[in-house]
This record gives sequence, C-alpha cells and structure tokens, in this order.
Amino acid sequence: MLMTVHKTPLPGSEAVMAAAHGAARAIPPLWPLASSVAVNPFLGQTGEPLAVAAARLRRVAGIRLNMPRDWYRERHQSGELTDEDLAEALGAAPASMRPKTVPALKQALNVETSAARALPTVAELAREASGIDWQAVVDERISHWAAGYFDQGQALWAAAQGRSAYASWRTVAMHDLTPEIVGLARFAGTVADAPESAEAALIDAVETLGLSESALESCFHRLLASLGGWAQLARYRLWKAALAGGTDKTVIDLLAIRLVWEAALLRQYEHEIGTQWRETVTAHAEPVAASAEDHVDAILQEAAERAAQRQLRALFAEPRPAVPASSRPAMQMAFCIDVRSEVFRRALETLDPGISTLGFAGFFGMGIAHRRFGSDVVEARLPVLLRPGLFTCSGEQTPETERADRTARIAARAKRAWGRFKLAAVSSFAFVEATGPVYVGKLLRDALGLTRNAAPNDPAPRPADTIGLDQRIEMAETVLRAMSLTDRFARLVLIAGHGASVVNNPHASALHCGACGGYSGEVNARLLASLLNAPDVRTSLLARGIVVPEDTLFLAALHDTTTDDVTIYDADHSSVEHAADLTAARGWLQTAGGLARAERARRLPRAETQADIARRARDWAELRPEWALAGCQAFVAAPRWRTTGCDLGGRAFLHDYDWRRDEGFGVLELILTAPVVVASWISLQYYGSTVAPEVFGAGNKLLHNVTGGIGVVEGNGGLLRAGLPWQSVHDGNELAHEPLRLSVVIEAPQKAITGILERHADVRALLDNRWLHLFALGEDGRMAWRYAGNLSWDEAEVETLRLQAHA
Repeated sequence: MLMTVHKTPLPGSEAVMAAAHGAARAIPPLWPLASSVAVNPFLGQTGEPLAVAAARLRRVAGIRLNMPRDWYRERHQSGELTDEDLAEALGAAPASMRPKTVPALKQALNVETSAARALPTVAELAREASGIDWQAVVDERISHWAAGYFDQGQALWAAAQGRSAYASWRTVAMHDLTPEIVGLARFAGTVADAPESAEAALIDAVETLGLSESALESCFHRLLASLGGWAQLARYRLWKAALAGGTDKTVIDLLAIRLVWEAALLRQYEHEIGTQWRETVTAHAEPVAASAEDHVDAILQEAAERAAQRQLRALFAEPRPAVPASSRPAMQMAFCIDVRSEVFRRALETLDPGISTLGFAGFFGMGIAHRRFGSDVVEARLPVLLRPGLFTCSGEQTPETERADRTARIAARAKRAWGRFKLAAVSSFAFVEATGPVYVGKLLRDALGLTRNAAPNDPAPRPADTIGLDQRIEMAETVLRAMSLTDRFARLVLIAGHGASVVNNPHASALHCGACGGYSGEVNARLLASLLNAPDVRTSLLARGIVVPEDTLFLAALHDTTTDDVTIYDADHSSVEHAADLTAARGWLQTAGGLARAERARRLPRAETQADIARRARDWAELRPEWALAGCQAFVAAPRWRTTGCDLGGRAFLHDYDWRRDEGFGVLELILTAPVVVASWISLQYYGSTVAPEVFGAGNKLLHNVTGGIGVVEGNGGLLRAGLPWQSVHDGNELAHEPLRLSVVIEAPQKAITGILERHADVRALLDNRWLHLFALGEDGRMAWRYAGNLSWDEAEVETLRLQAHA
C-alpha cells in the first residue's frame, strides 16, 4: 500500500491547508515584467535571523545565504575588513553561538564550508533510481502549461481563462502523453482519477506520500521552491488580492499540481526509493536549527557590514558646513531617493551655492492608478505596499482630445495586429520573404544605435474625478511636510521623477522607479506640480502655516537615469516671468548631467568617457546600459546639509527629513514603514541575486527569452526566473554589487524611533533579526547610536564590544 501505512496518525485537512498557506507565505512574490519592482526574496524569513534563515533555505532550496569564505578572507587580507570589525561582529553575536576568540574566527576564514544541498524531492530520488531526469521532466511539463496559463498577451493562441490553475492544468495533463512516453506509466489516467479540487488533491497526496503533520510545511516549502518563478508569480497574485482585501488560491493550486507529480512518481518507484523518502520525511519533520557554520557565516557577514558602516561613520564625523542662511535658494529640485539621484544631486549642487536639492520617495505622495493616453491599461504608480487612493488619466476631456485618443487606440491596435501577423505560424515565413527588405533601414539604425528614445510626453495627467478643495489641501500639506519643504521656496521648484531609456531589455521596467510601481515617475511629478500651482490650494495653505510665494513656480521633470538627461515639462504651466529661471536651470542640468555621466562611466565596463553613456542606452546588444541600484548600502533620513559635499558614490538613498518640524513624528513613522521597507526590499533583492543567483537571480541575459509577457526563462524553456540577471550585479570580472544588508541612518530622537517600532512589528522584525541595521544621528551629526534589538540602543562608537571580544 505504498506510503499509506503510518506509525503516526495522518494530519487532518485543517492541518494540511494551514501548512500549505504557511508555505505559500514563505515564498516571495514576483511582479510581471511590465511593472517589475524589487522584492525581498527573504520576505517569508524576516521573522528569523540570518543563520536560521540560511539553515531553512539550505534545506528547502539548496542555497547559501552568504558569500563563500574566500570572499571575506580576501577582504580581510586587503585590510578592508579589519580585526576590529571581526571583534565587533563577534561581540554582537549571542555568546552560545560564536567562536570563543577573534583568532578562532579568523581561522574560520580559511575553512570553506561544504556545498548546500536541499532535501531531495521524490522526483530527484526517482532520477537517481531510474536514470531518467524526472525533475527536469516535471519542470518542463509544468512550465509548458504555466506559460500559457499565466500568459498576458504574448501567446497567439491564448489559454482559456476563468478557470483555476489546478483545473486548467488537470485538463491539459489528462491528455498529455509526454510523461508516459518518458516512462511514467499511466500518468494521464492518474490525473484523470485525481480529485477535482486542489484542496482534495493536496490531502490525497499527503496520504500517499506519508507526510506527518510536523513535516508538512517544510515539505510544501521545498516543492514550491522547486517551481522557481512560477510559484513566485502565483504568490504575487495572492499579494495583490490581499492588498485589496481578498484572497487568491493560485499558489495552493500549484502546490497541488506539484504534489500530484510527487505522488505519481512515488507509486511507480516506491520499491527503489521508499526508504530514502521516509528518511527525507523524517528530516522535514525536524525543527530548523542553524549549525555552528551558519553562525560563523552570519558573524562574518556582520563583520563585512561593520566595515562598511565604519566608512560611513567616518563620513558623518567629518566637519559639516554651517546650516545654510535663510536667503532664498536660486533653484530647488526634488529628486526620488533612488541611489542614482545621489550622483546627480551632488553634481548639481557644486554648480551654484544657491541650488538646493531634496530627496523624497519618487511617487511624491501621489498614490495613483493611472490610465495613459490612448490606453485602457490602469497602471499602479505607487509603492507596492500601498493601495491607490487616486485614479488619473492623461489629458482634458474635450472633443479634440477624445478624437486624438481614439486615433491613438486605433494606431495601437493596428500595430498589435501587424505584430501578430508577422509572428503567426501561417504568415511568418511569407512575411519575411515579402517585406523583409523594407526593414533594412530600421535594422541598420538599430544596429548602429541611431534610434533615440524620446522622454514620455503624454498630455498632462489629471484626476479622473473632481477632487474637493479640502482633499487637495490635505494632499498638498502632507507632501510638503513629508518633504520638509515648508518655507524658503525658490522662484523655480523642479519635481523630478525618474525613468530609464534602454532598448532590447526585457527588464527595462526594473530600471524605472520602484516607488512608482516599476513605471517612470513623470506622471506623479506632473500631478504634484499641478496641485501645488493651484491658487486656491496655495491660499488655503496659508492658514496651515505654509507660505508659498506668489512668484514660486512648480514644474515637473524627468531624470533619465541611463543618460542623465533631464526633461522639464514646462508646457504644463507656461510662465513668461520664469523664462530666465528656466534658461538657468537648463544650463545647470546640462552641466550636472555631464559631471554625473563622467562619474558613472568609471564604473561601467567599456565606458571610457561620458560620451559613451548615451551610446550604450541606444545599443540593443548592451547588457549593462546602467548599474541601476547596484551598490546600494545606506538609507539616510536627515536634513540635506548633513550630507552636503559627502561623496556617497551613488550608494545611498537620501531622504530629506527634519524631525524638529515633525510634530507627533507622523512623518518619521511614514519613513520607517514605507521608504525604509521599500529600500530594504531593493537591498535584499540585490543581496539575494548576488549570494544565491541560482534561485534568487534571473540568470544570464544572453540566454533570456520572454515567456507569456510576464517573465524570462533561460534558453527555450524551463522554470521562470526571478530576481536580477547576473549582468546586473557582476561586470564580467568581479562583483559590481557588494552583498551587504542596508544600513539605515536617521536623525531623530531614539525614543521617537523606538515608539514607532513598538507599533509596527513587521518593521521591528527586520531590525531585531538584522535584515536591516539602524543608526540614530546625535546632535553633532555623528552616527552616535546603533539599534541593538529588542527596542534597545548601544553607543555606536564605543570600544566596549571590541574589548569584550578580545578578552
């Protein structure tokens, strides 16, 4: 009777479903390519420290969560990682889980750990027993079905919609003879005999596989992890549904599908692998426990991060210029806190002492769902942690714009139809024969990089419905106070969203603004400029203590992070009186762009001068048009003058914040619970794609093929790949991103920060388990206090821990 004879009672249906939902929550979501955003791949493990998460993910995914020991050893030998850094990290670790001395820790640098291996699936055990690569067969057949089921318009013949994932797969698998041809007897019949609901199929498979209640969640996690990006895409559906107050069971359906395969393989190979599988189930039932080597790796990682923090502390310890006088700035420009803006802001500020820059989350407080001109697609242009509060569209509703909108739609449909005709099976070869020569000119232009990407220039966005004055005033005040921009307004205030211009890049949206949901940020910037230019809003702000001079003009702009060009949307609010201000601004921006390109060129392979930057953006063969957020290490929330003149190397998120203006610390709470969390997702995505690229990385760009319009596979099939391509973190010779957990530096009283952490358990878990490091600046601007966990603080620059460790 196979595995259906048990020494312990079978788990009940409630326990099975609870474990399935627990395993689903352990999987990170994957956003589609059209609006991809950075996701923390360890989202399901942030409630436990790195060493325990490493043990868990080694068990279920066969990966390491740290760099190899030689990476730390090389840094120690070069002097970048010092004995003092090792001592601090050792002293910060629990006494029962660390080497006794620093020399013992240094000795561990020379001992490489064994390769990580996951507990085997039935498919892997069957492969060893039969010589047939059943894991590859399972991956290929599920991927073949999933590419059609999840398709978002790429397929010429779309799969039927409106059915659950399990029901859709079952319909296909009942008629798929491939498994039987390979050697899995009567698999189509097995699927036909399987329960019609995913929940019942789960329970049946649990009985066949002989899973104990304590083994369920670990085994389920293992199977979902083996599905790669498909499970993560299903988790994304659950994330979206939960954000709207609903639910989605696609990820449970995928688990049921994977379990049906496992059960079928065990029935066929139980005689050969039954004992090994029972041992695997027993291993899954054991609690996850970090080994001594896991703890050593975690300490070495902490030491590497202490070394980076030591350099950051040195920057903050340098004498800062005096607080700027109350004279009016020559120009103010607000940027997204994205690390790429740090380079441009620093360059811009060197051109004139009257130029003032600010940093704020790139959606600029405009949490919108936007419909572009000539489109029915509603784009969520806001952080993925939030729900849209405002629906917008492009252009005023007039007879002229309605006609233009219809014309744009007809043109878009014709373009799509033409594209489908070119690719259709009955016309593709004839199309090439008949019209191929027509495309010679386009091919030459693209190959020579002569095609230019214009900045987005839809008609000015507007709210889809009328917004009352009270709501508009509340929105304006909230944004201005959150930006710490309540006085000293310049005549010209630019609000710069950002986007990227690249060609032939499936991951193009990942280069756009993460705070805008993977879209460029000009729509949000234009909406905010329009709001702040409204006379009735300005008049009403007076009563709230915010005086915006009559001659202040707000204009939106778009910073192209690939070329460092800046587009100003001055036509939105034409002003003859500000012509001279705009001329000066354009000159400054052009010069600053050149300085930023020259600095960035030093990091990019094969870019010798700033002139190479624009060419790379137009090159359809360029694997690294820009580094995006590679290298991100720190998040700073403080007045800009705390970091003015500091060369942070494009590695820091810079958020303007003055706690003295933050009555009740509402802005501080917003920063800690939104921008800091989003920045941690970005940092940990780069971390995961670097330390575990085989699971949390997208693989090699050269081999990518877009599937379903939602993601990429390597080669002509297989599992969907999530995370960043290897070329996004490696320059071909060495890593371009140092895998370090983010250091958050905030100028605010520790008591205020602690009070917020008490109210937000999820943020506190990130800090208590050291997925983030938190520092508070003292009155002198130094990184004086380090968050030590459990709502306590340590002085960051004392020698206590070092002395304890050496002793």
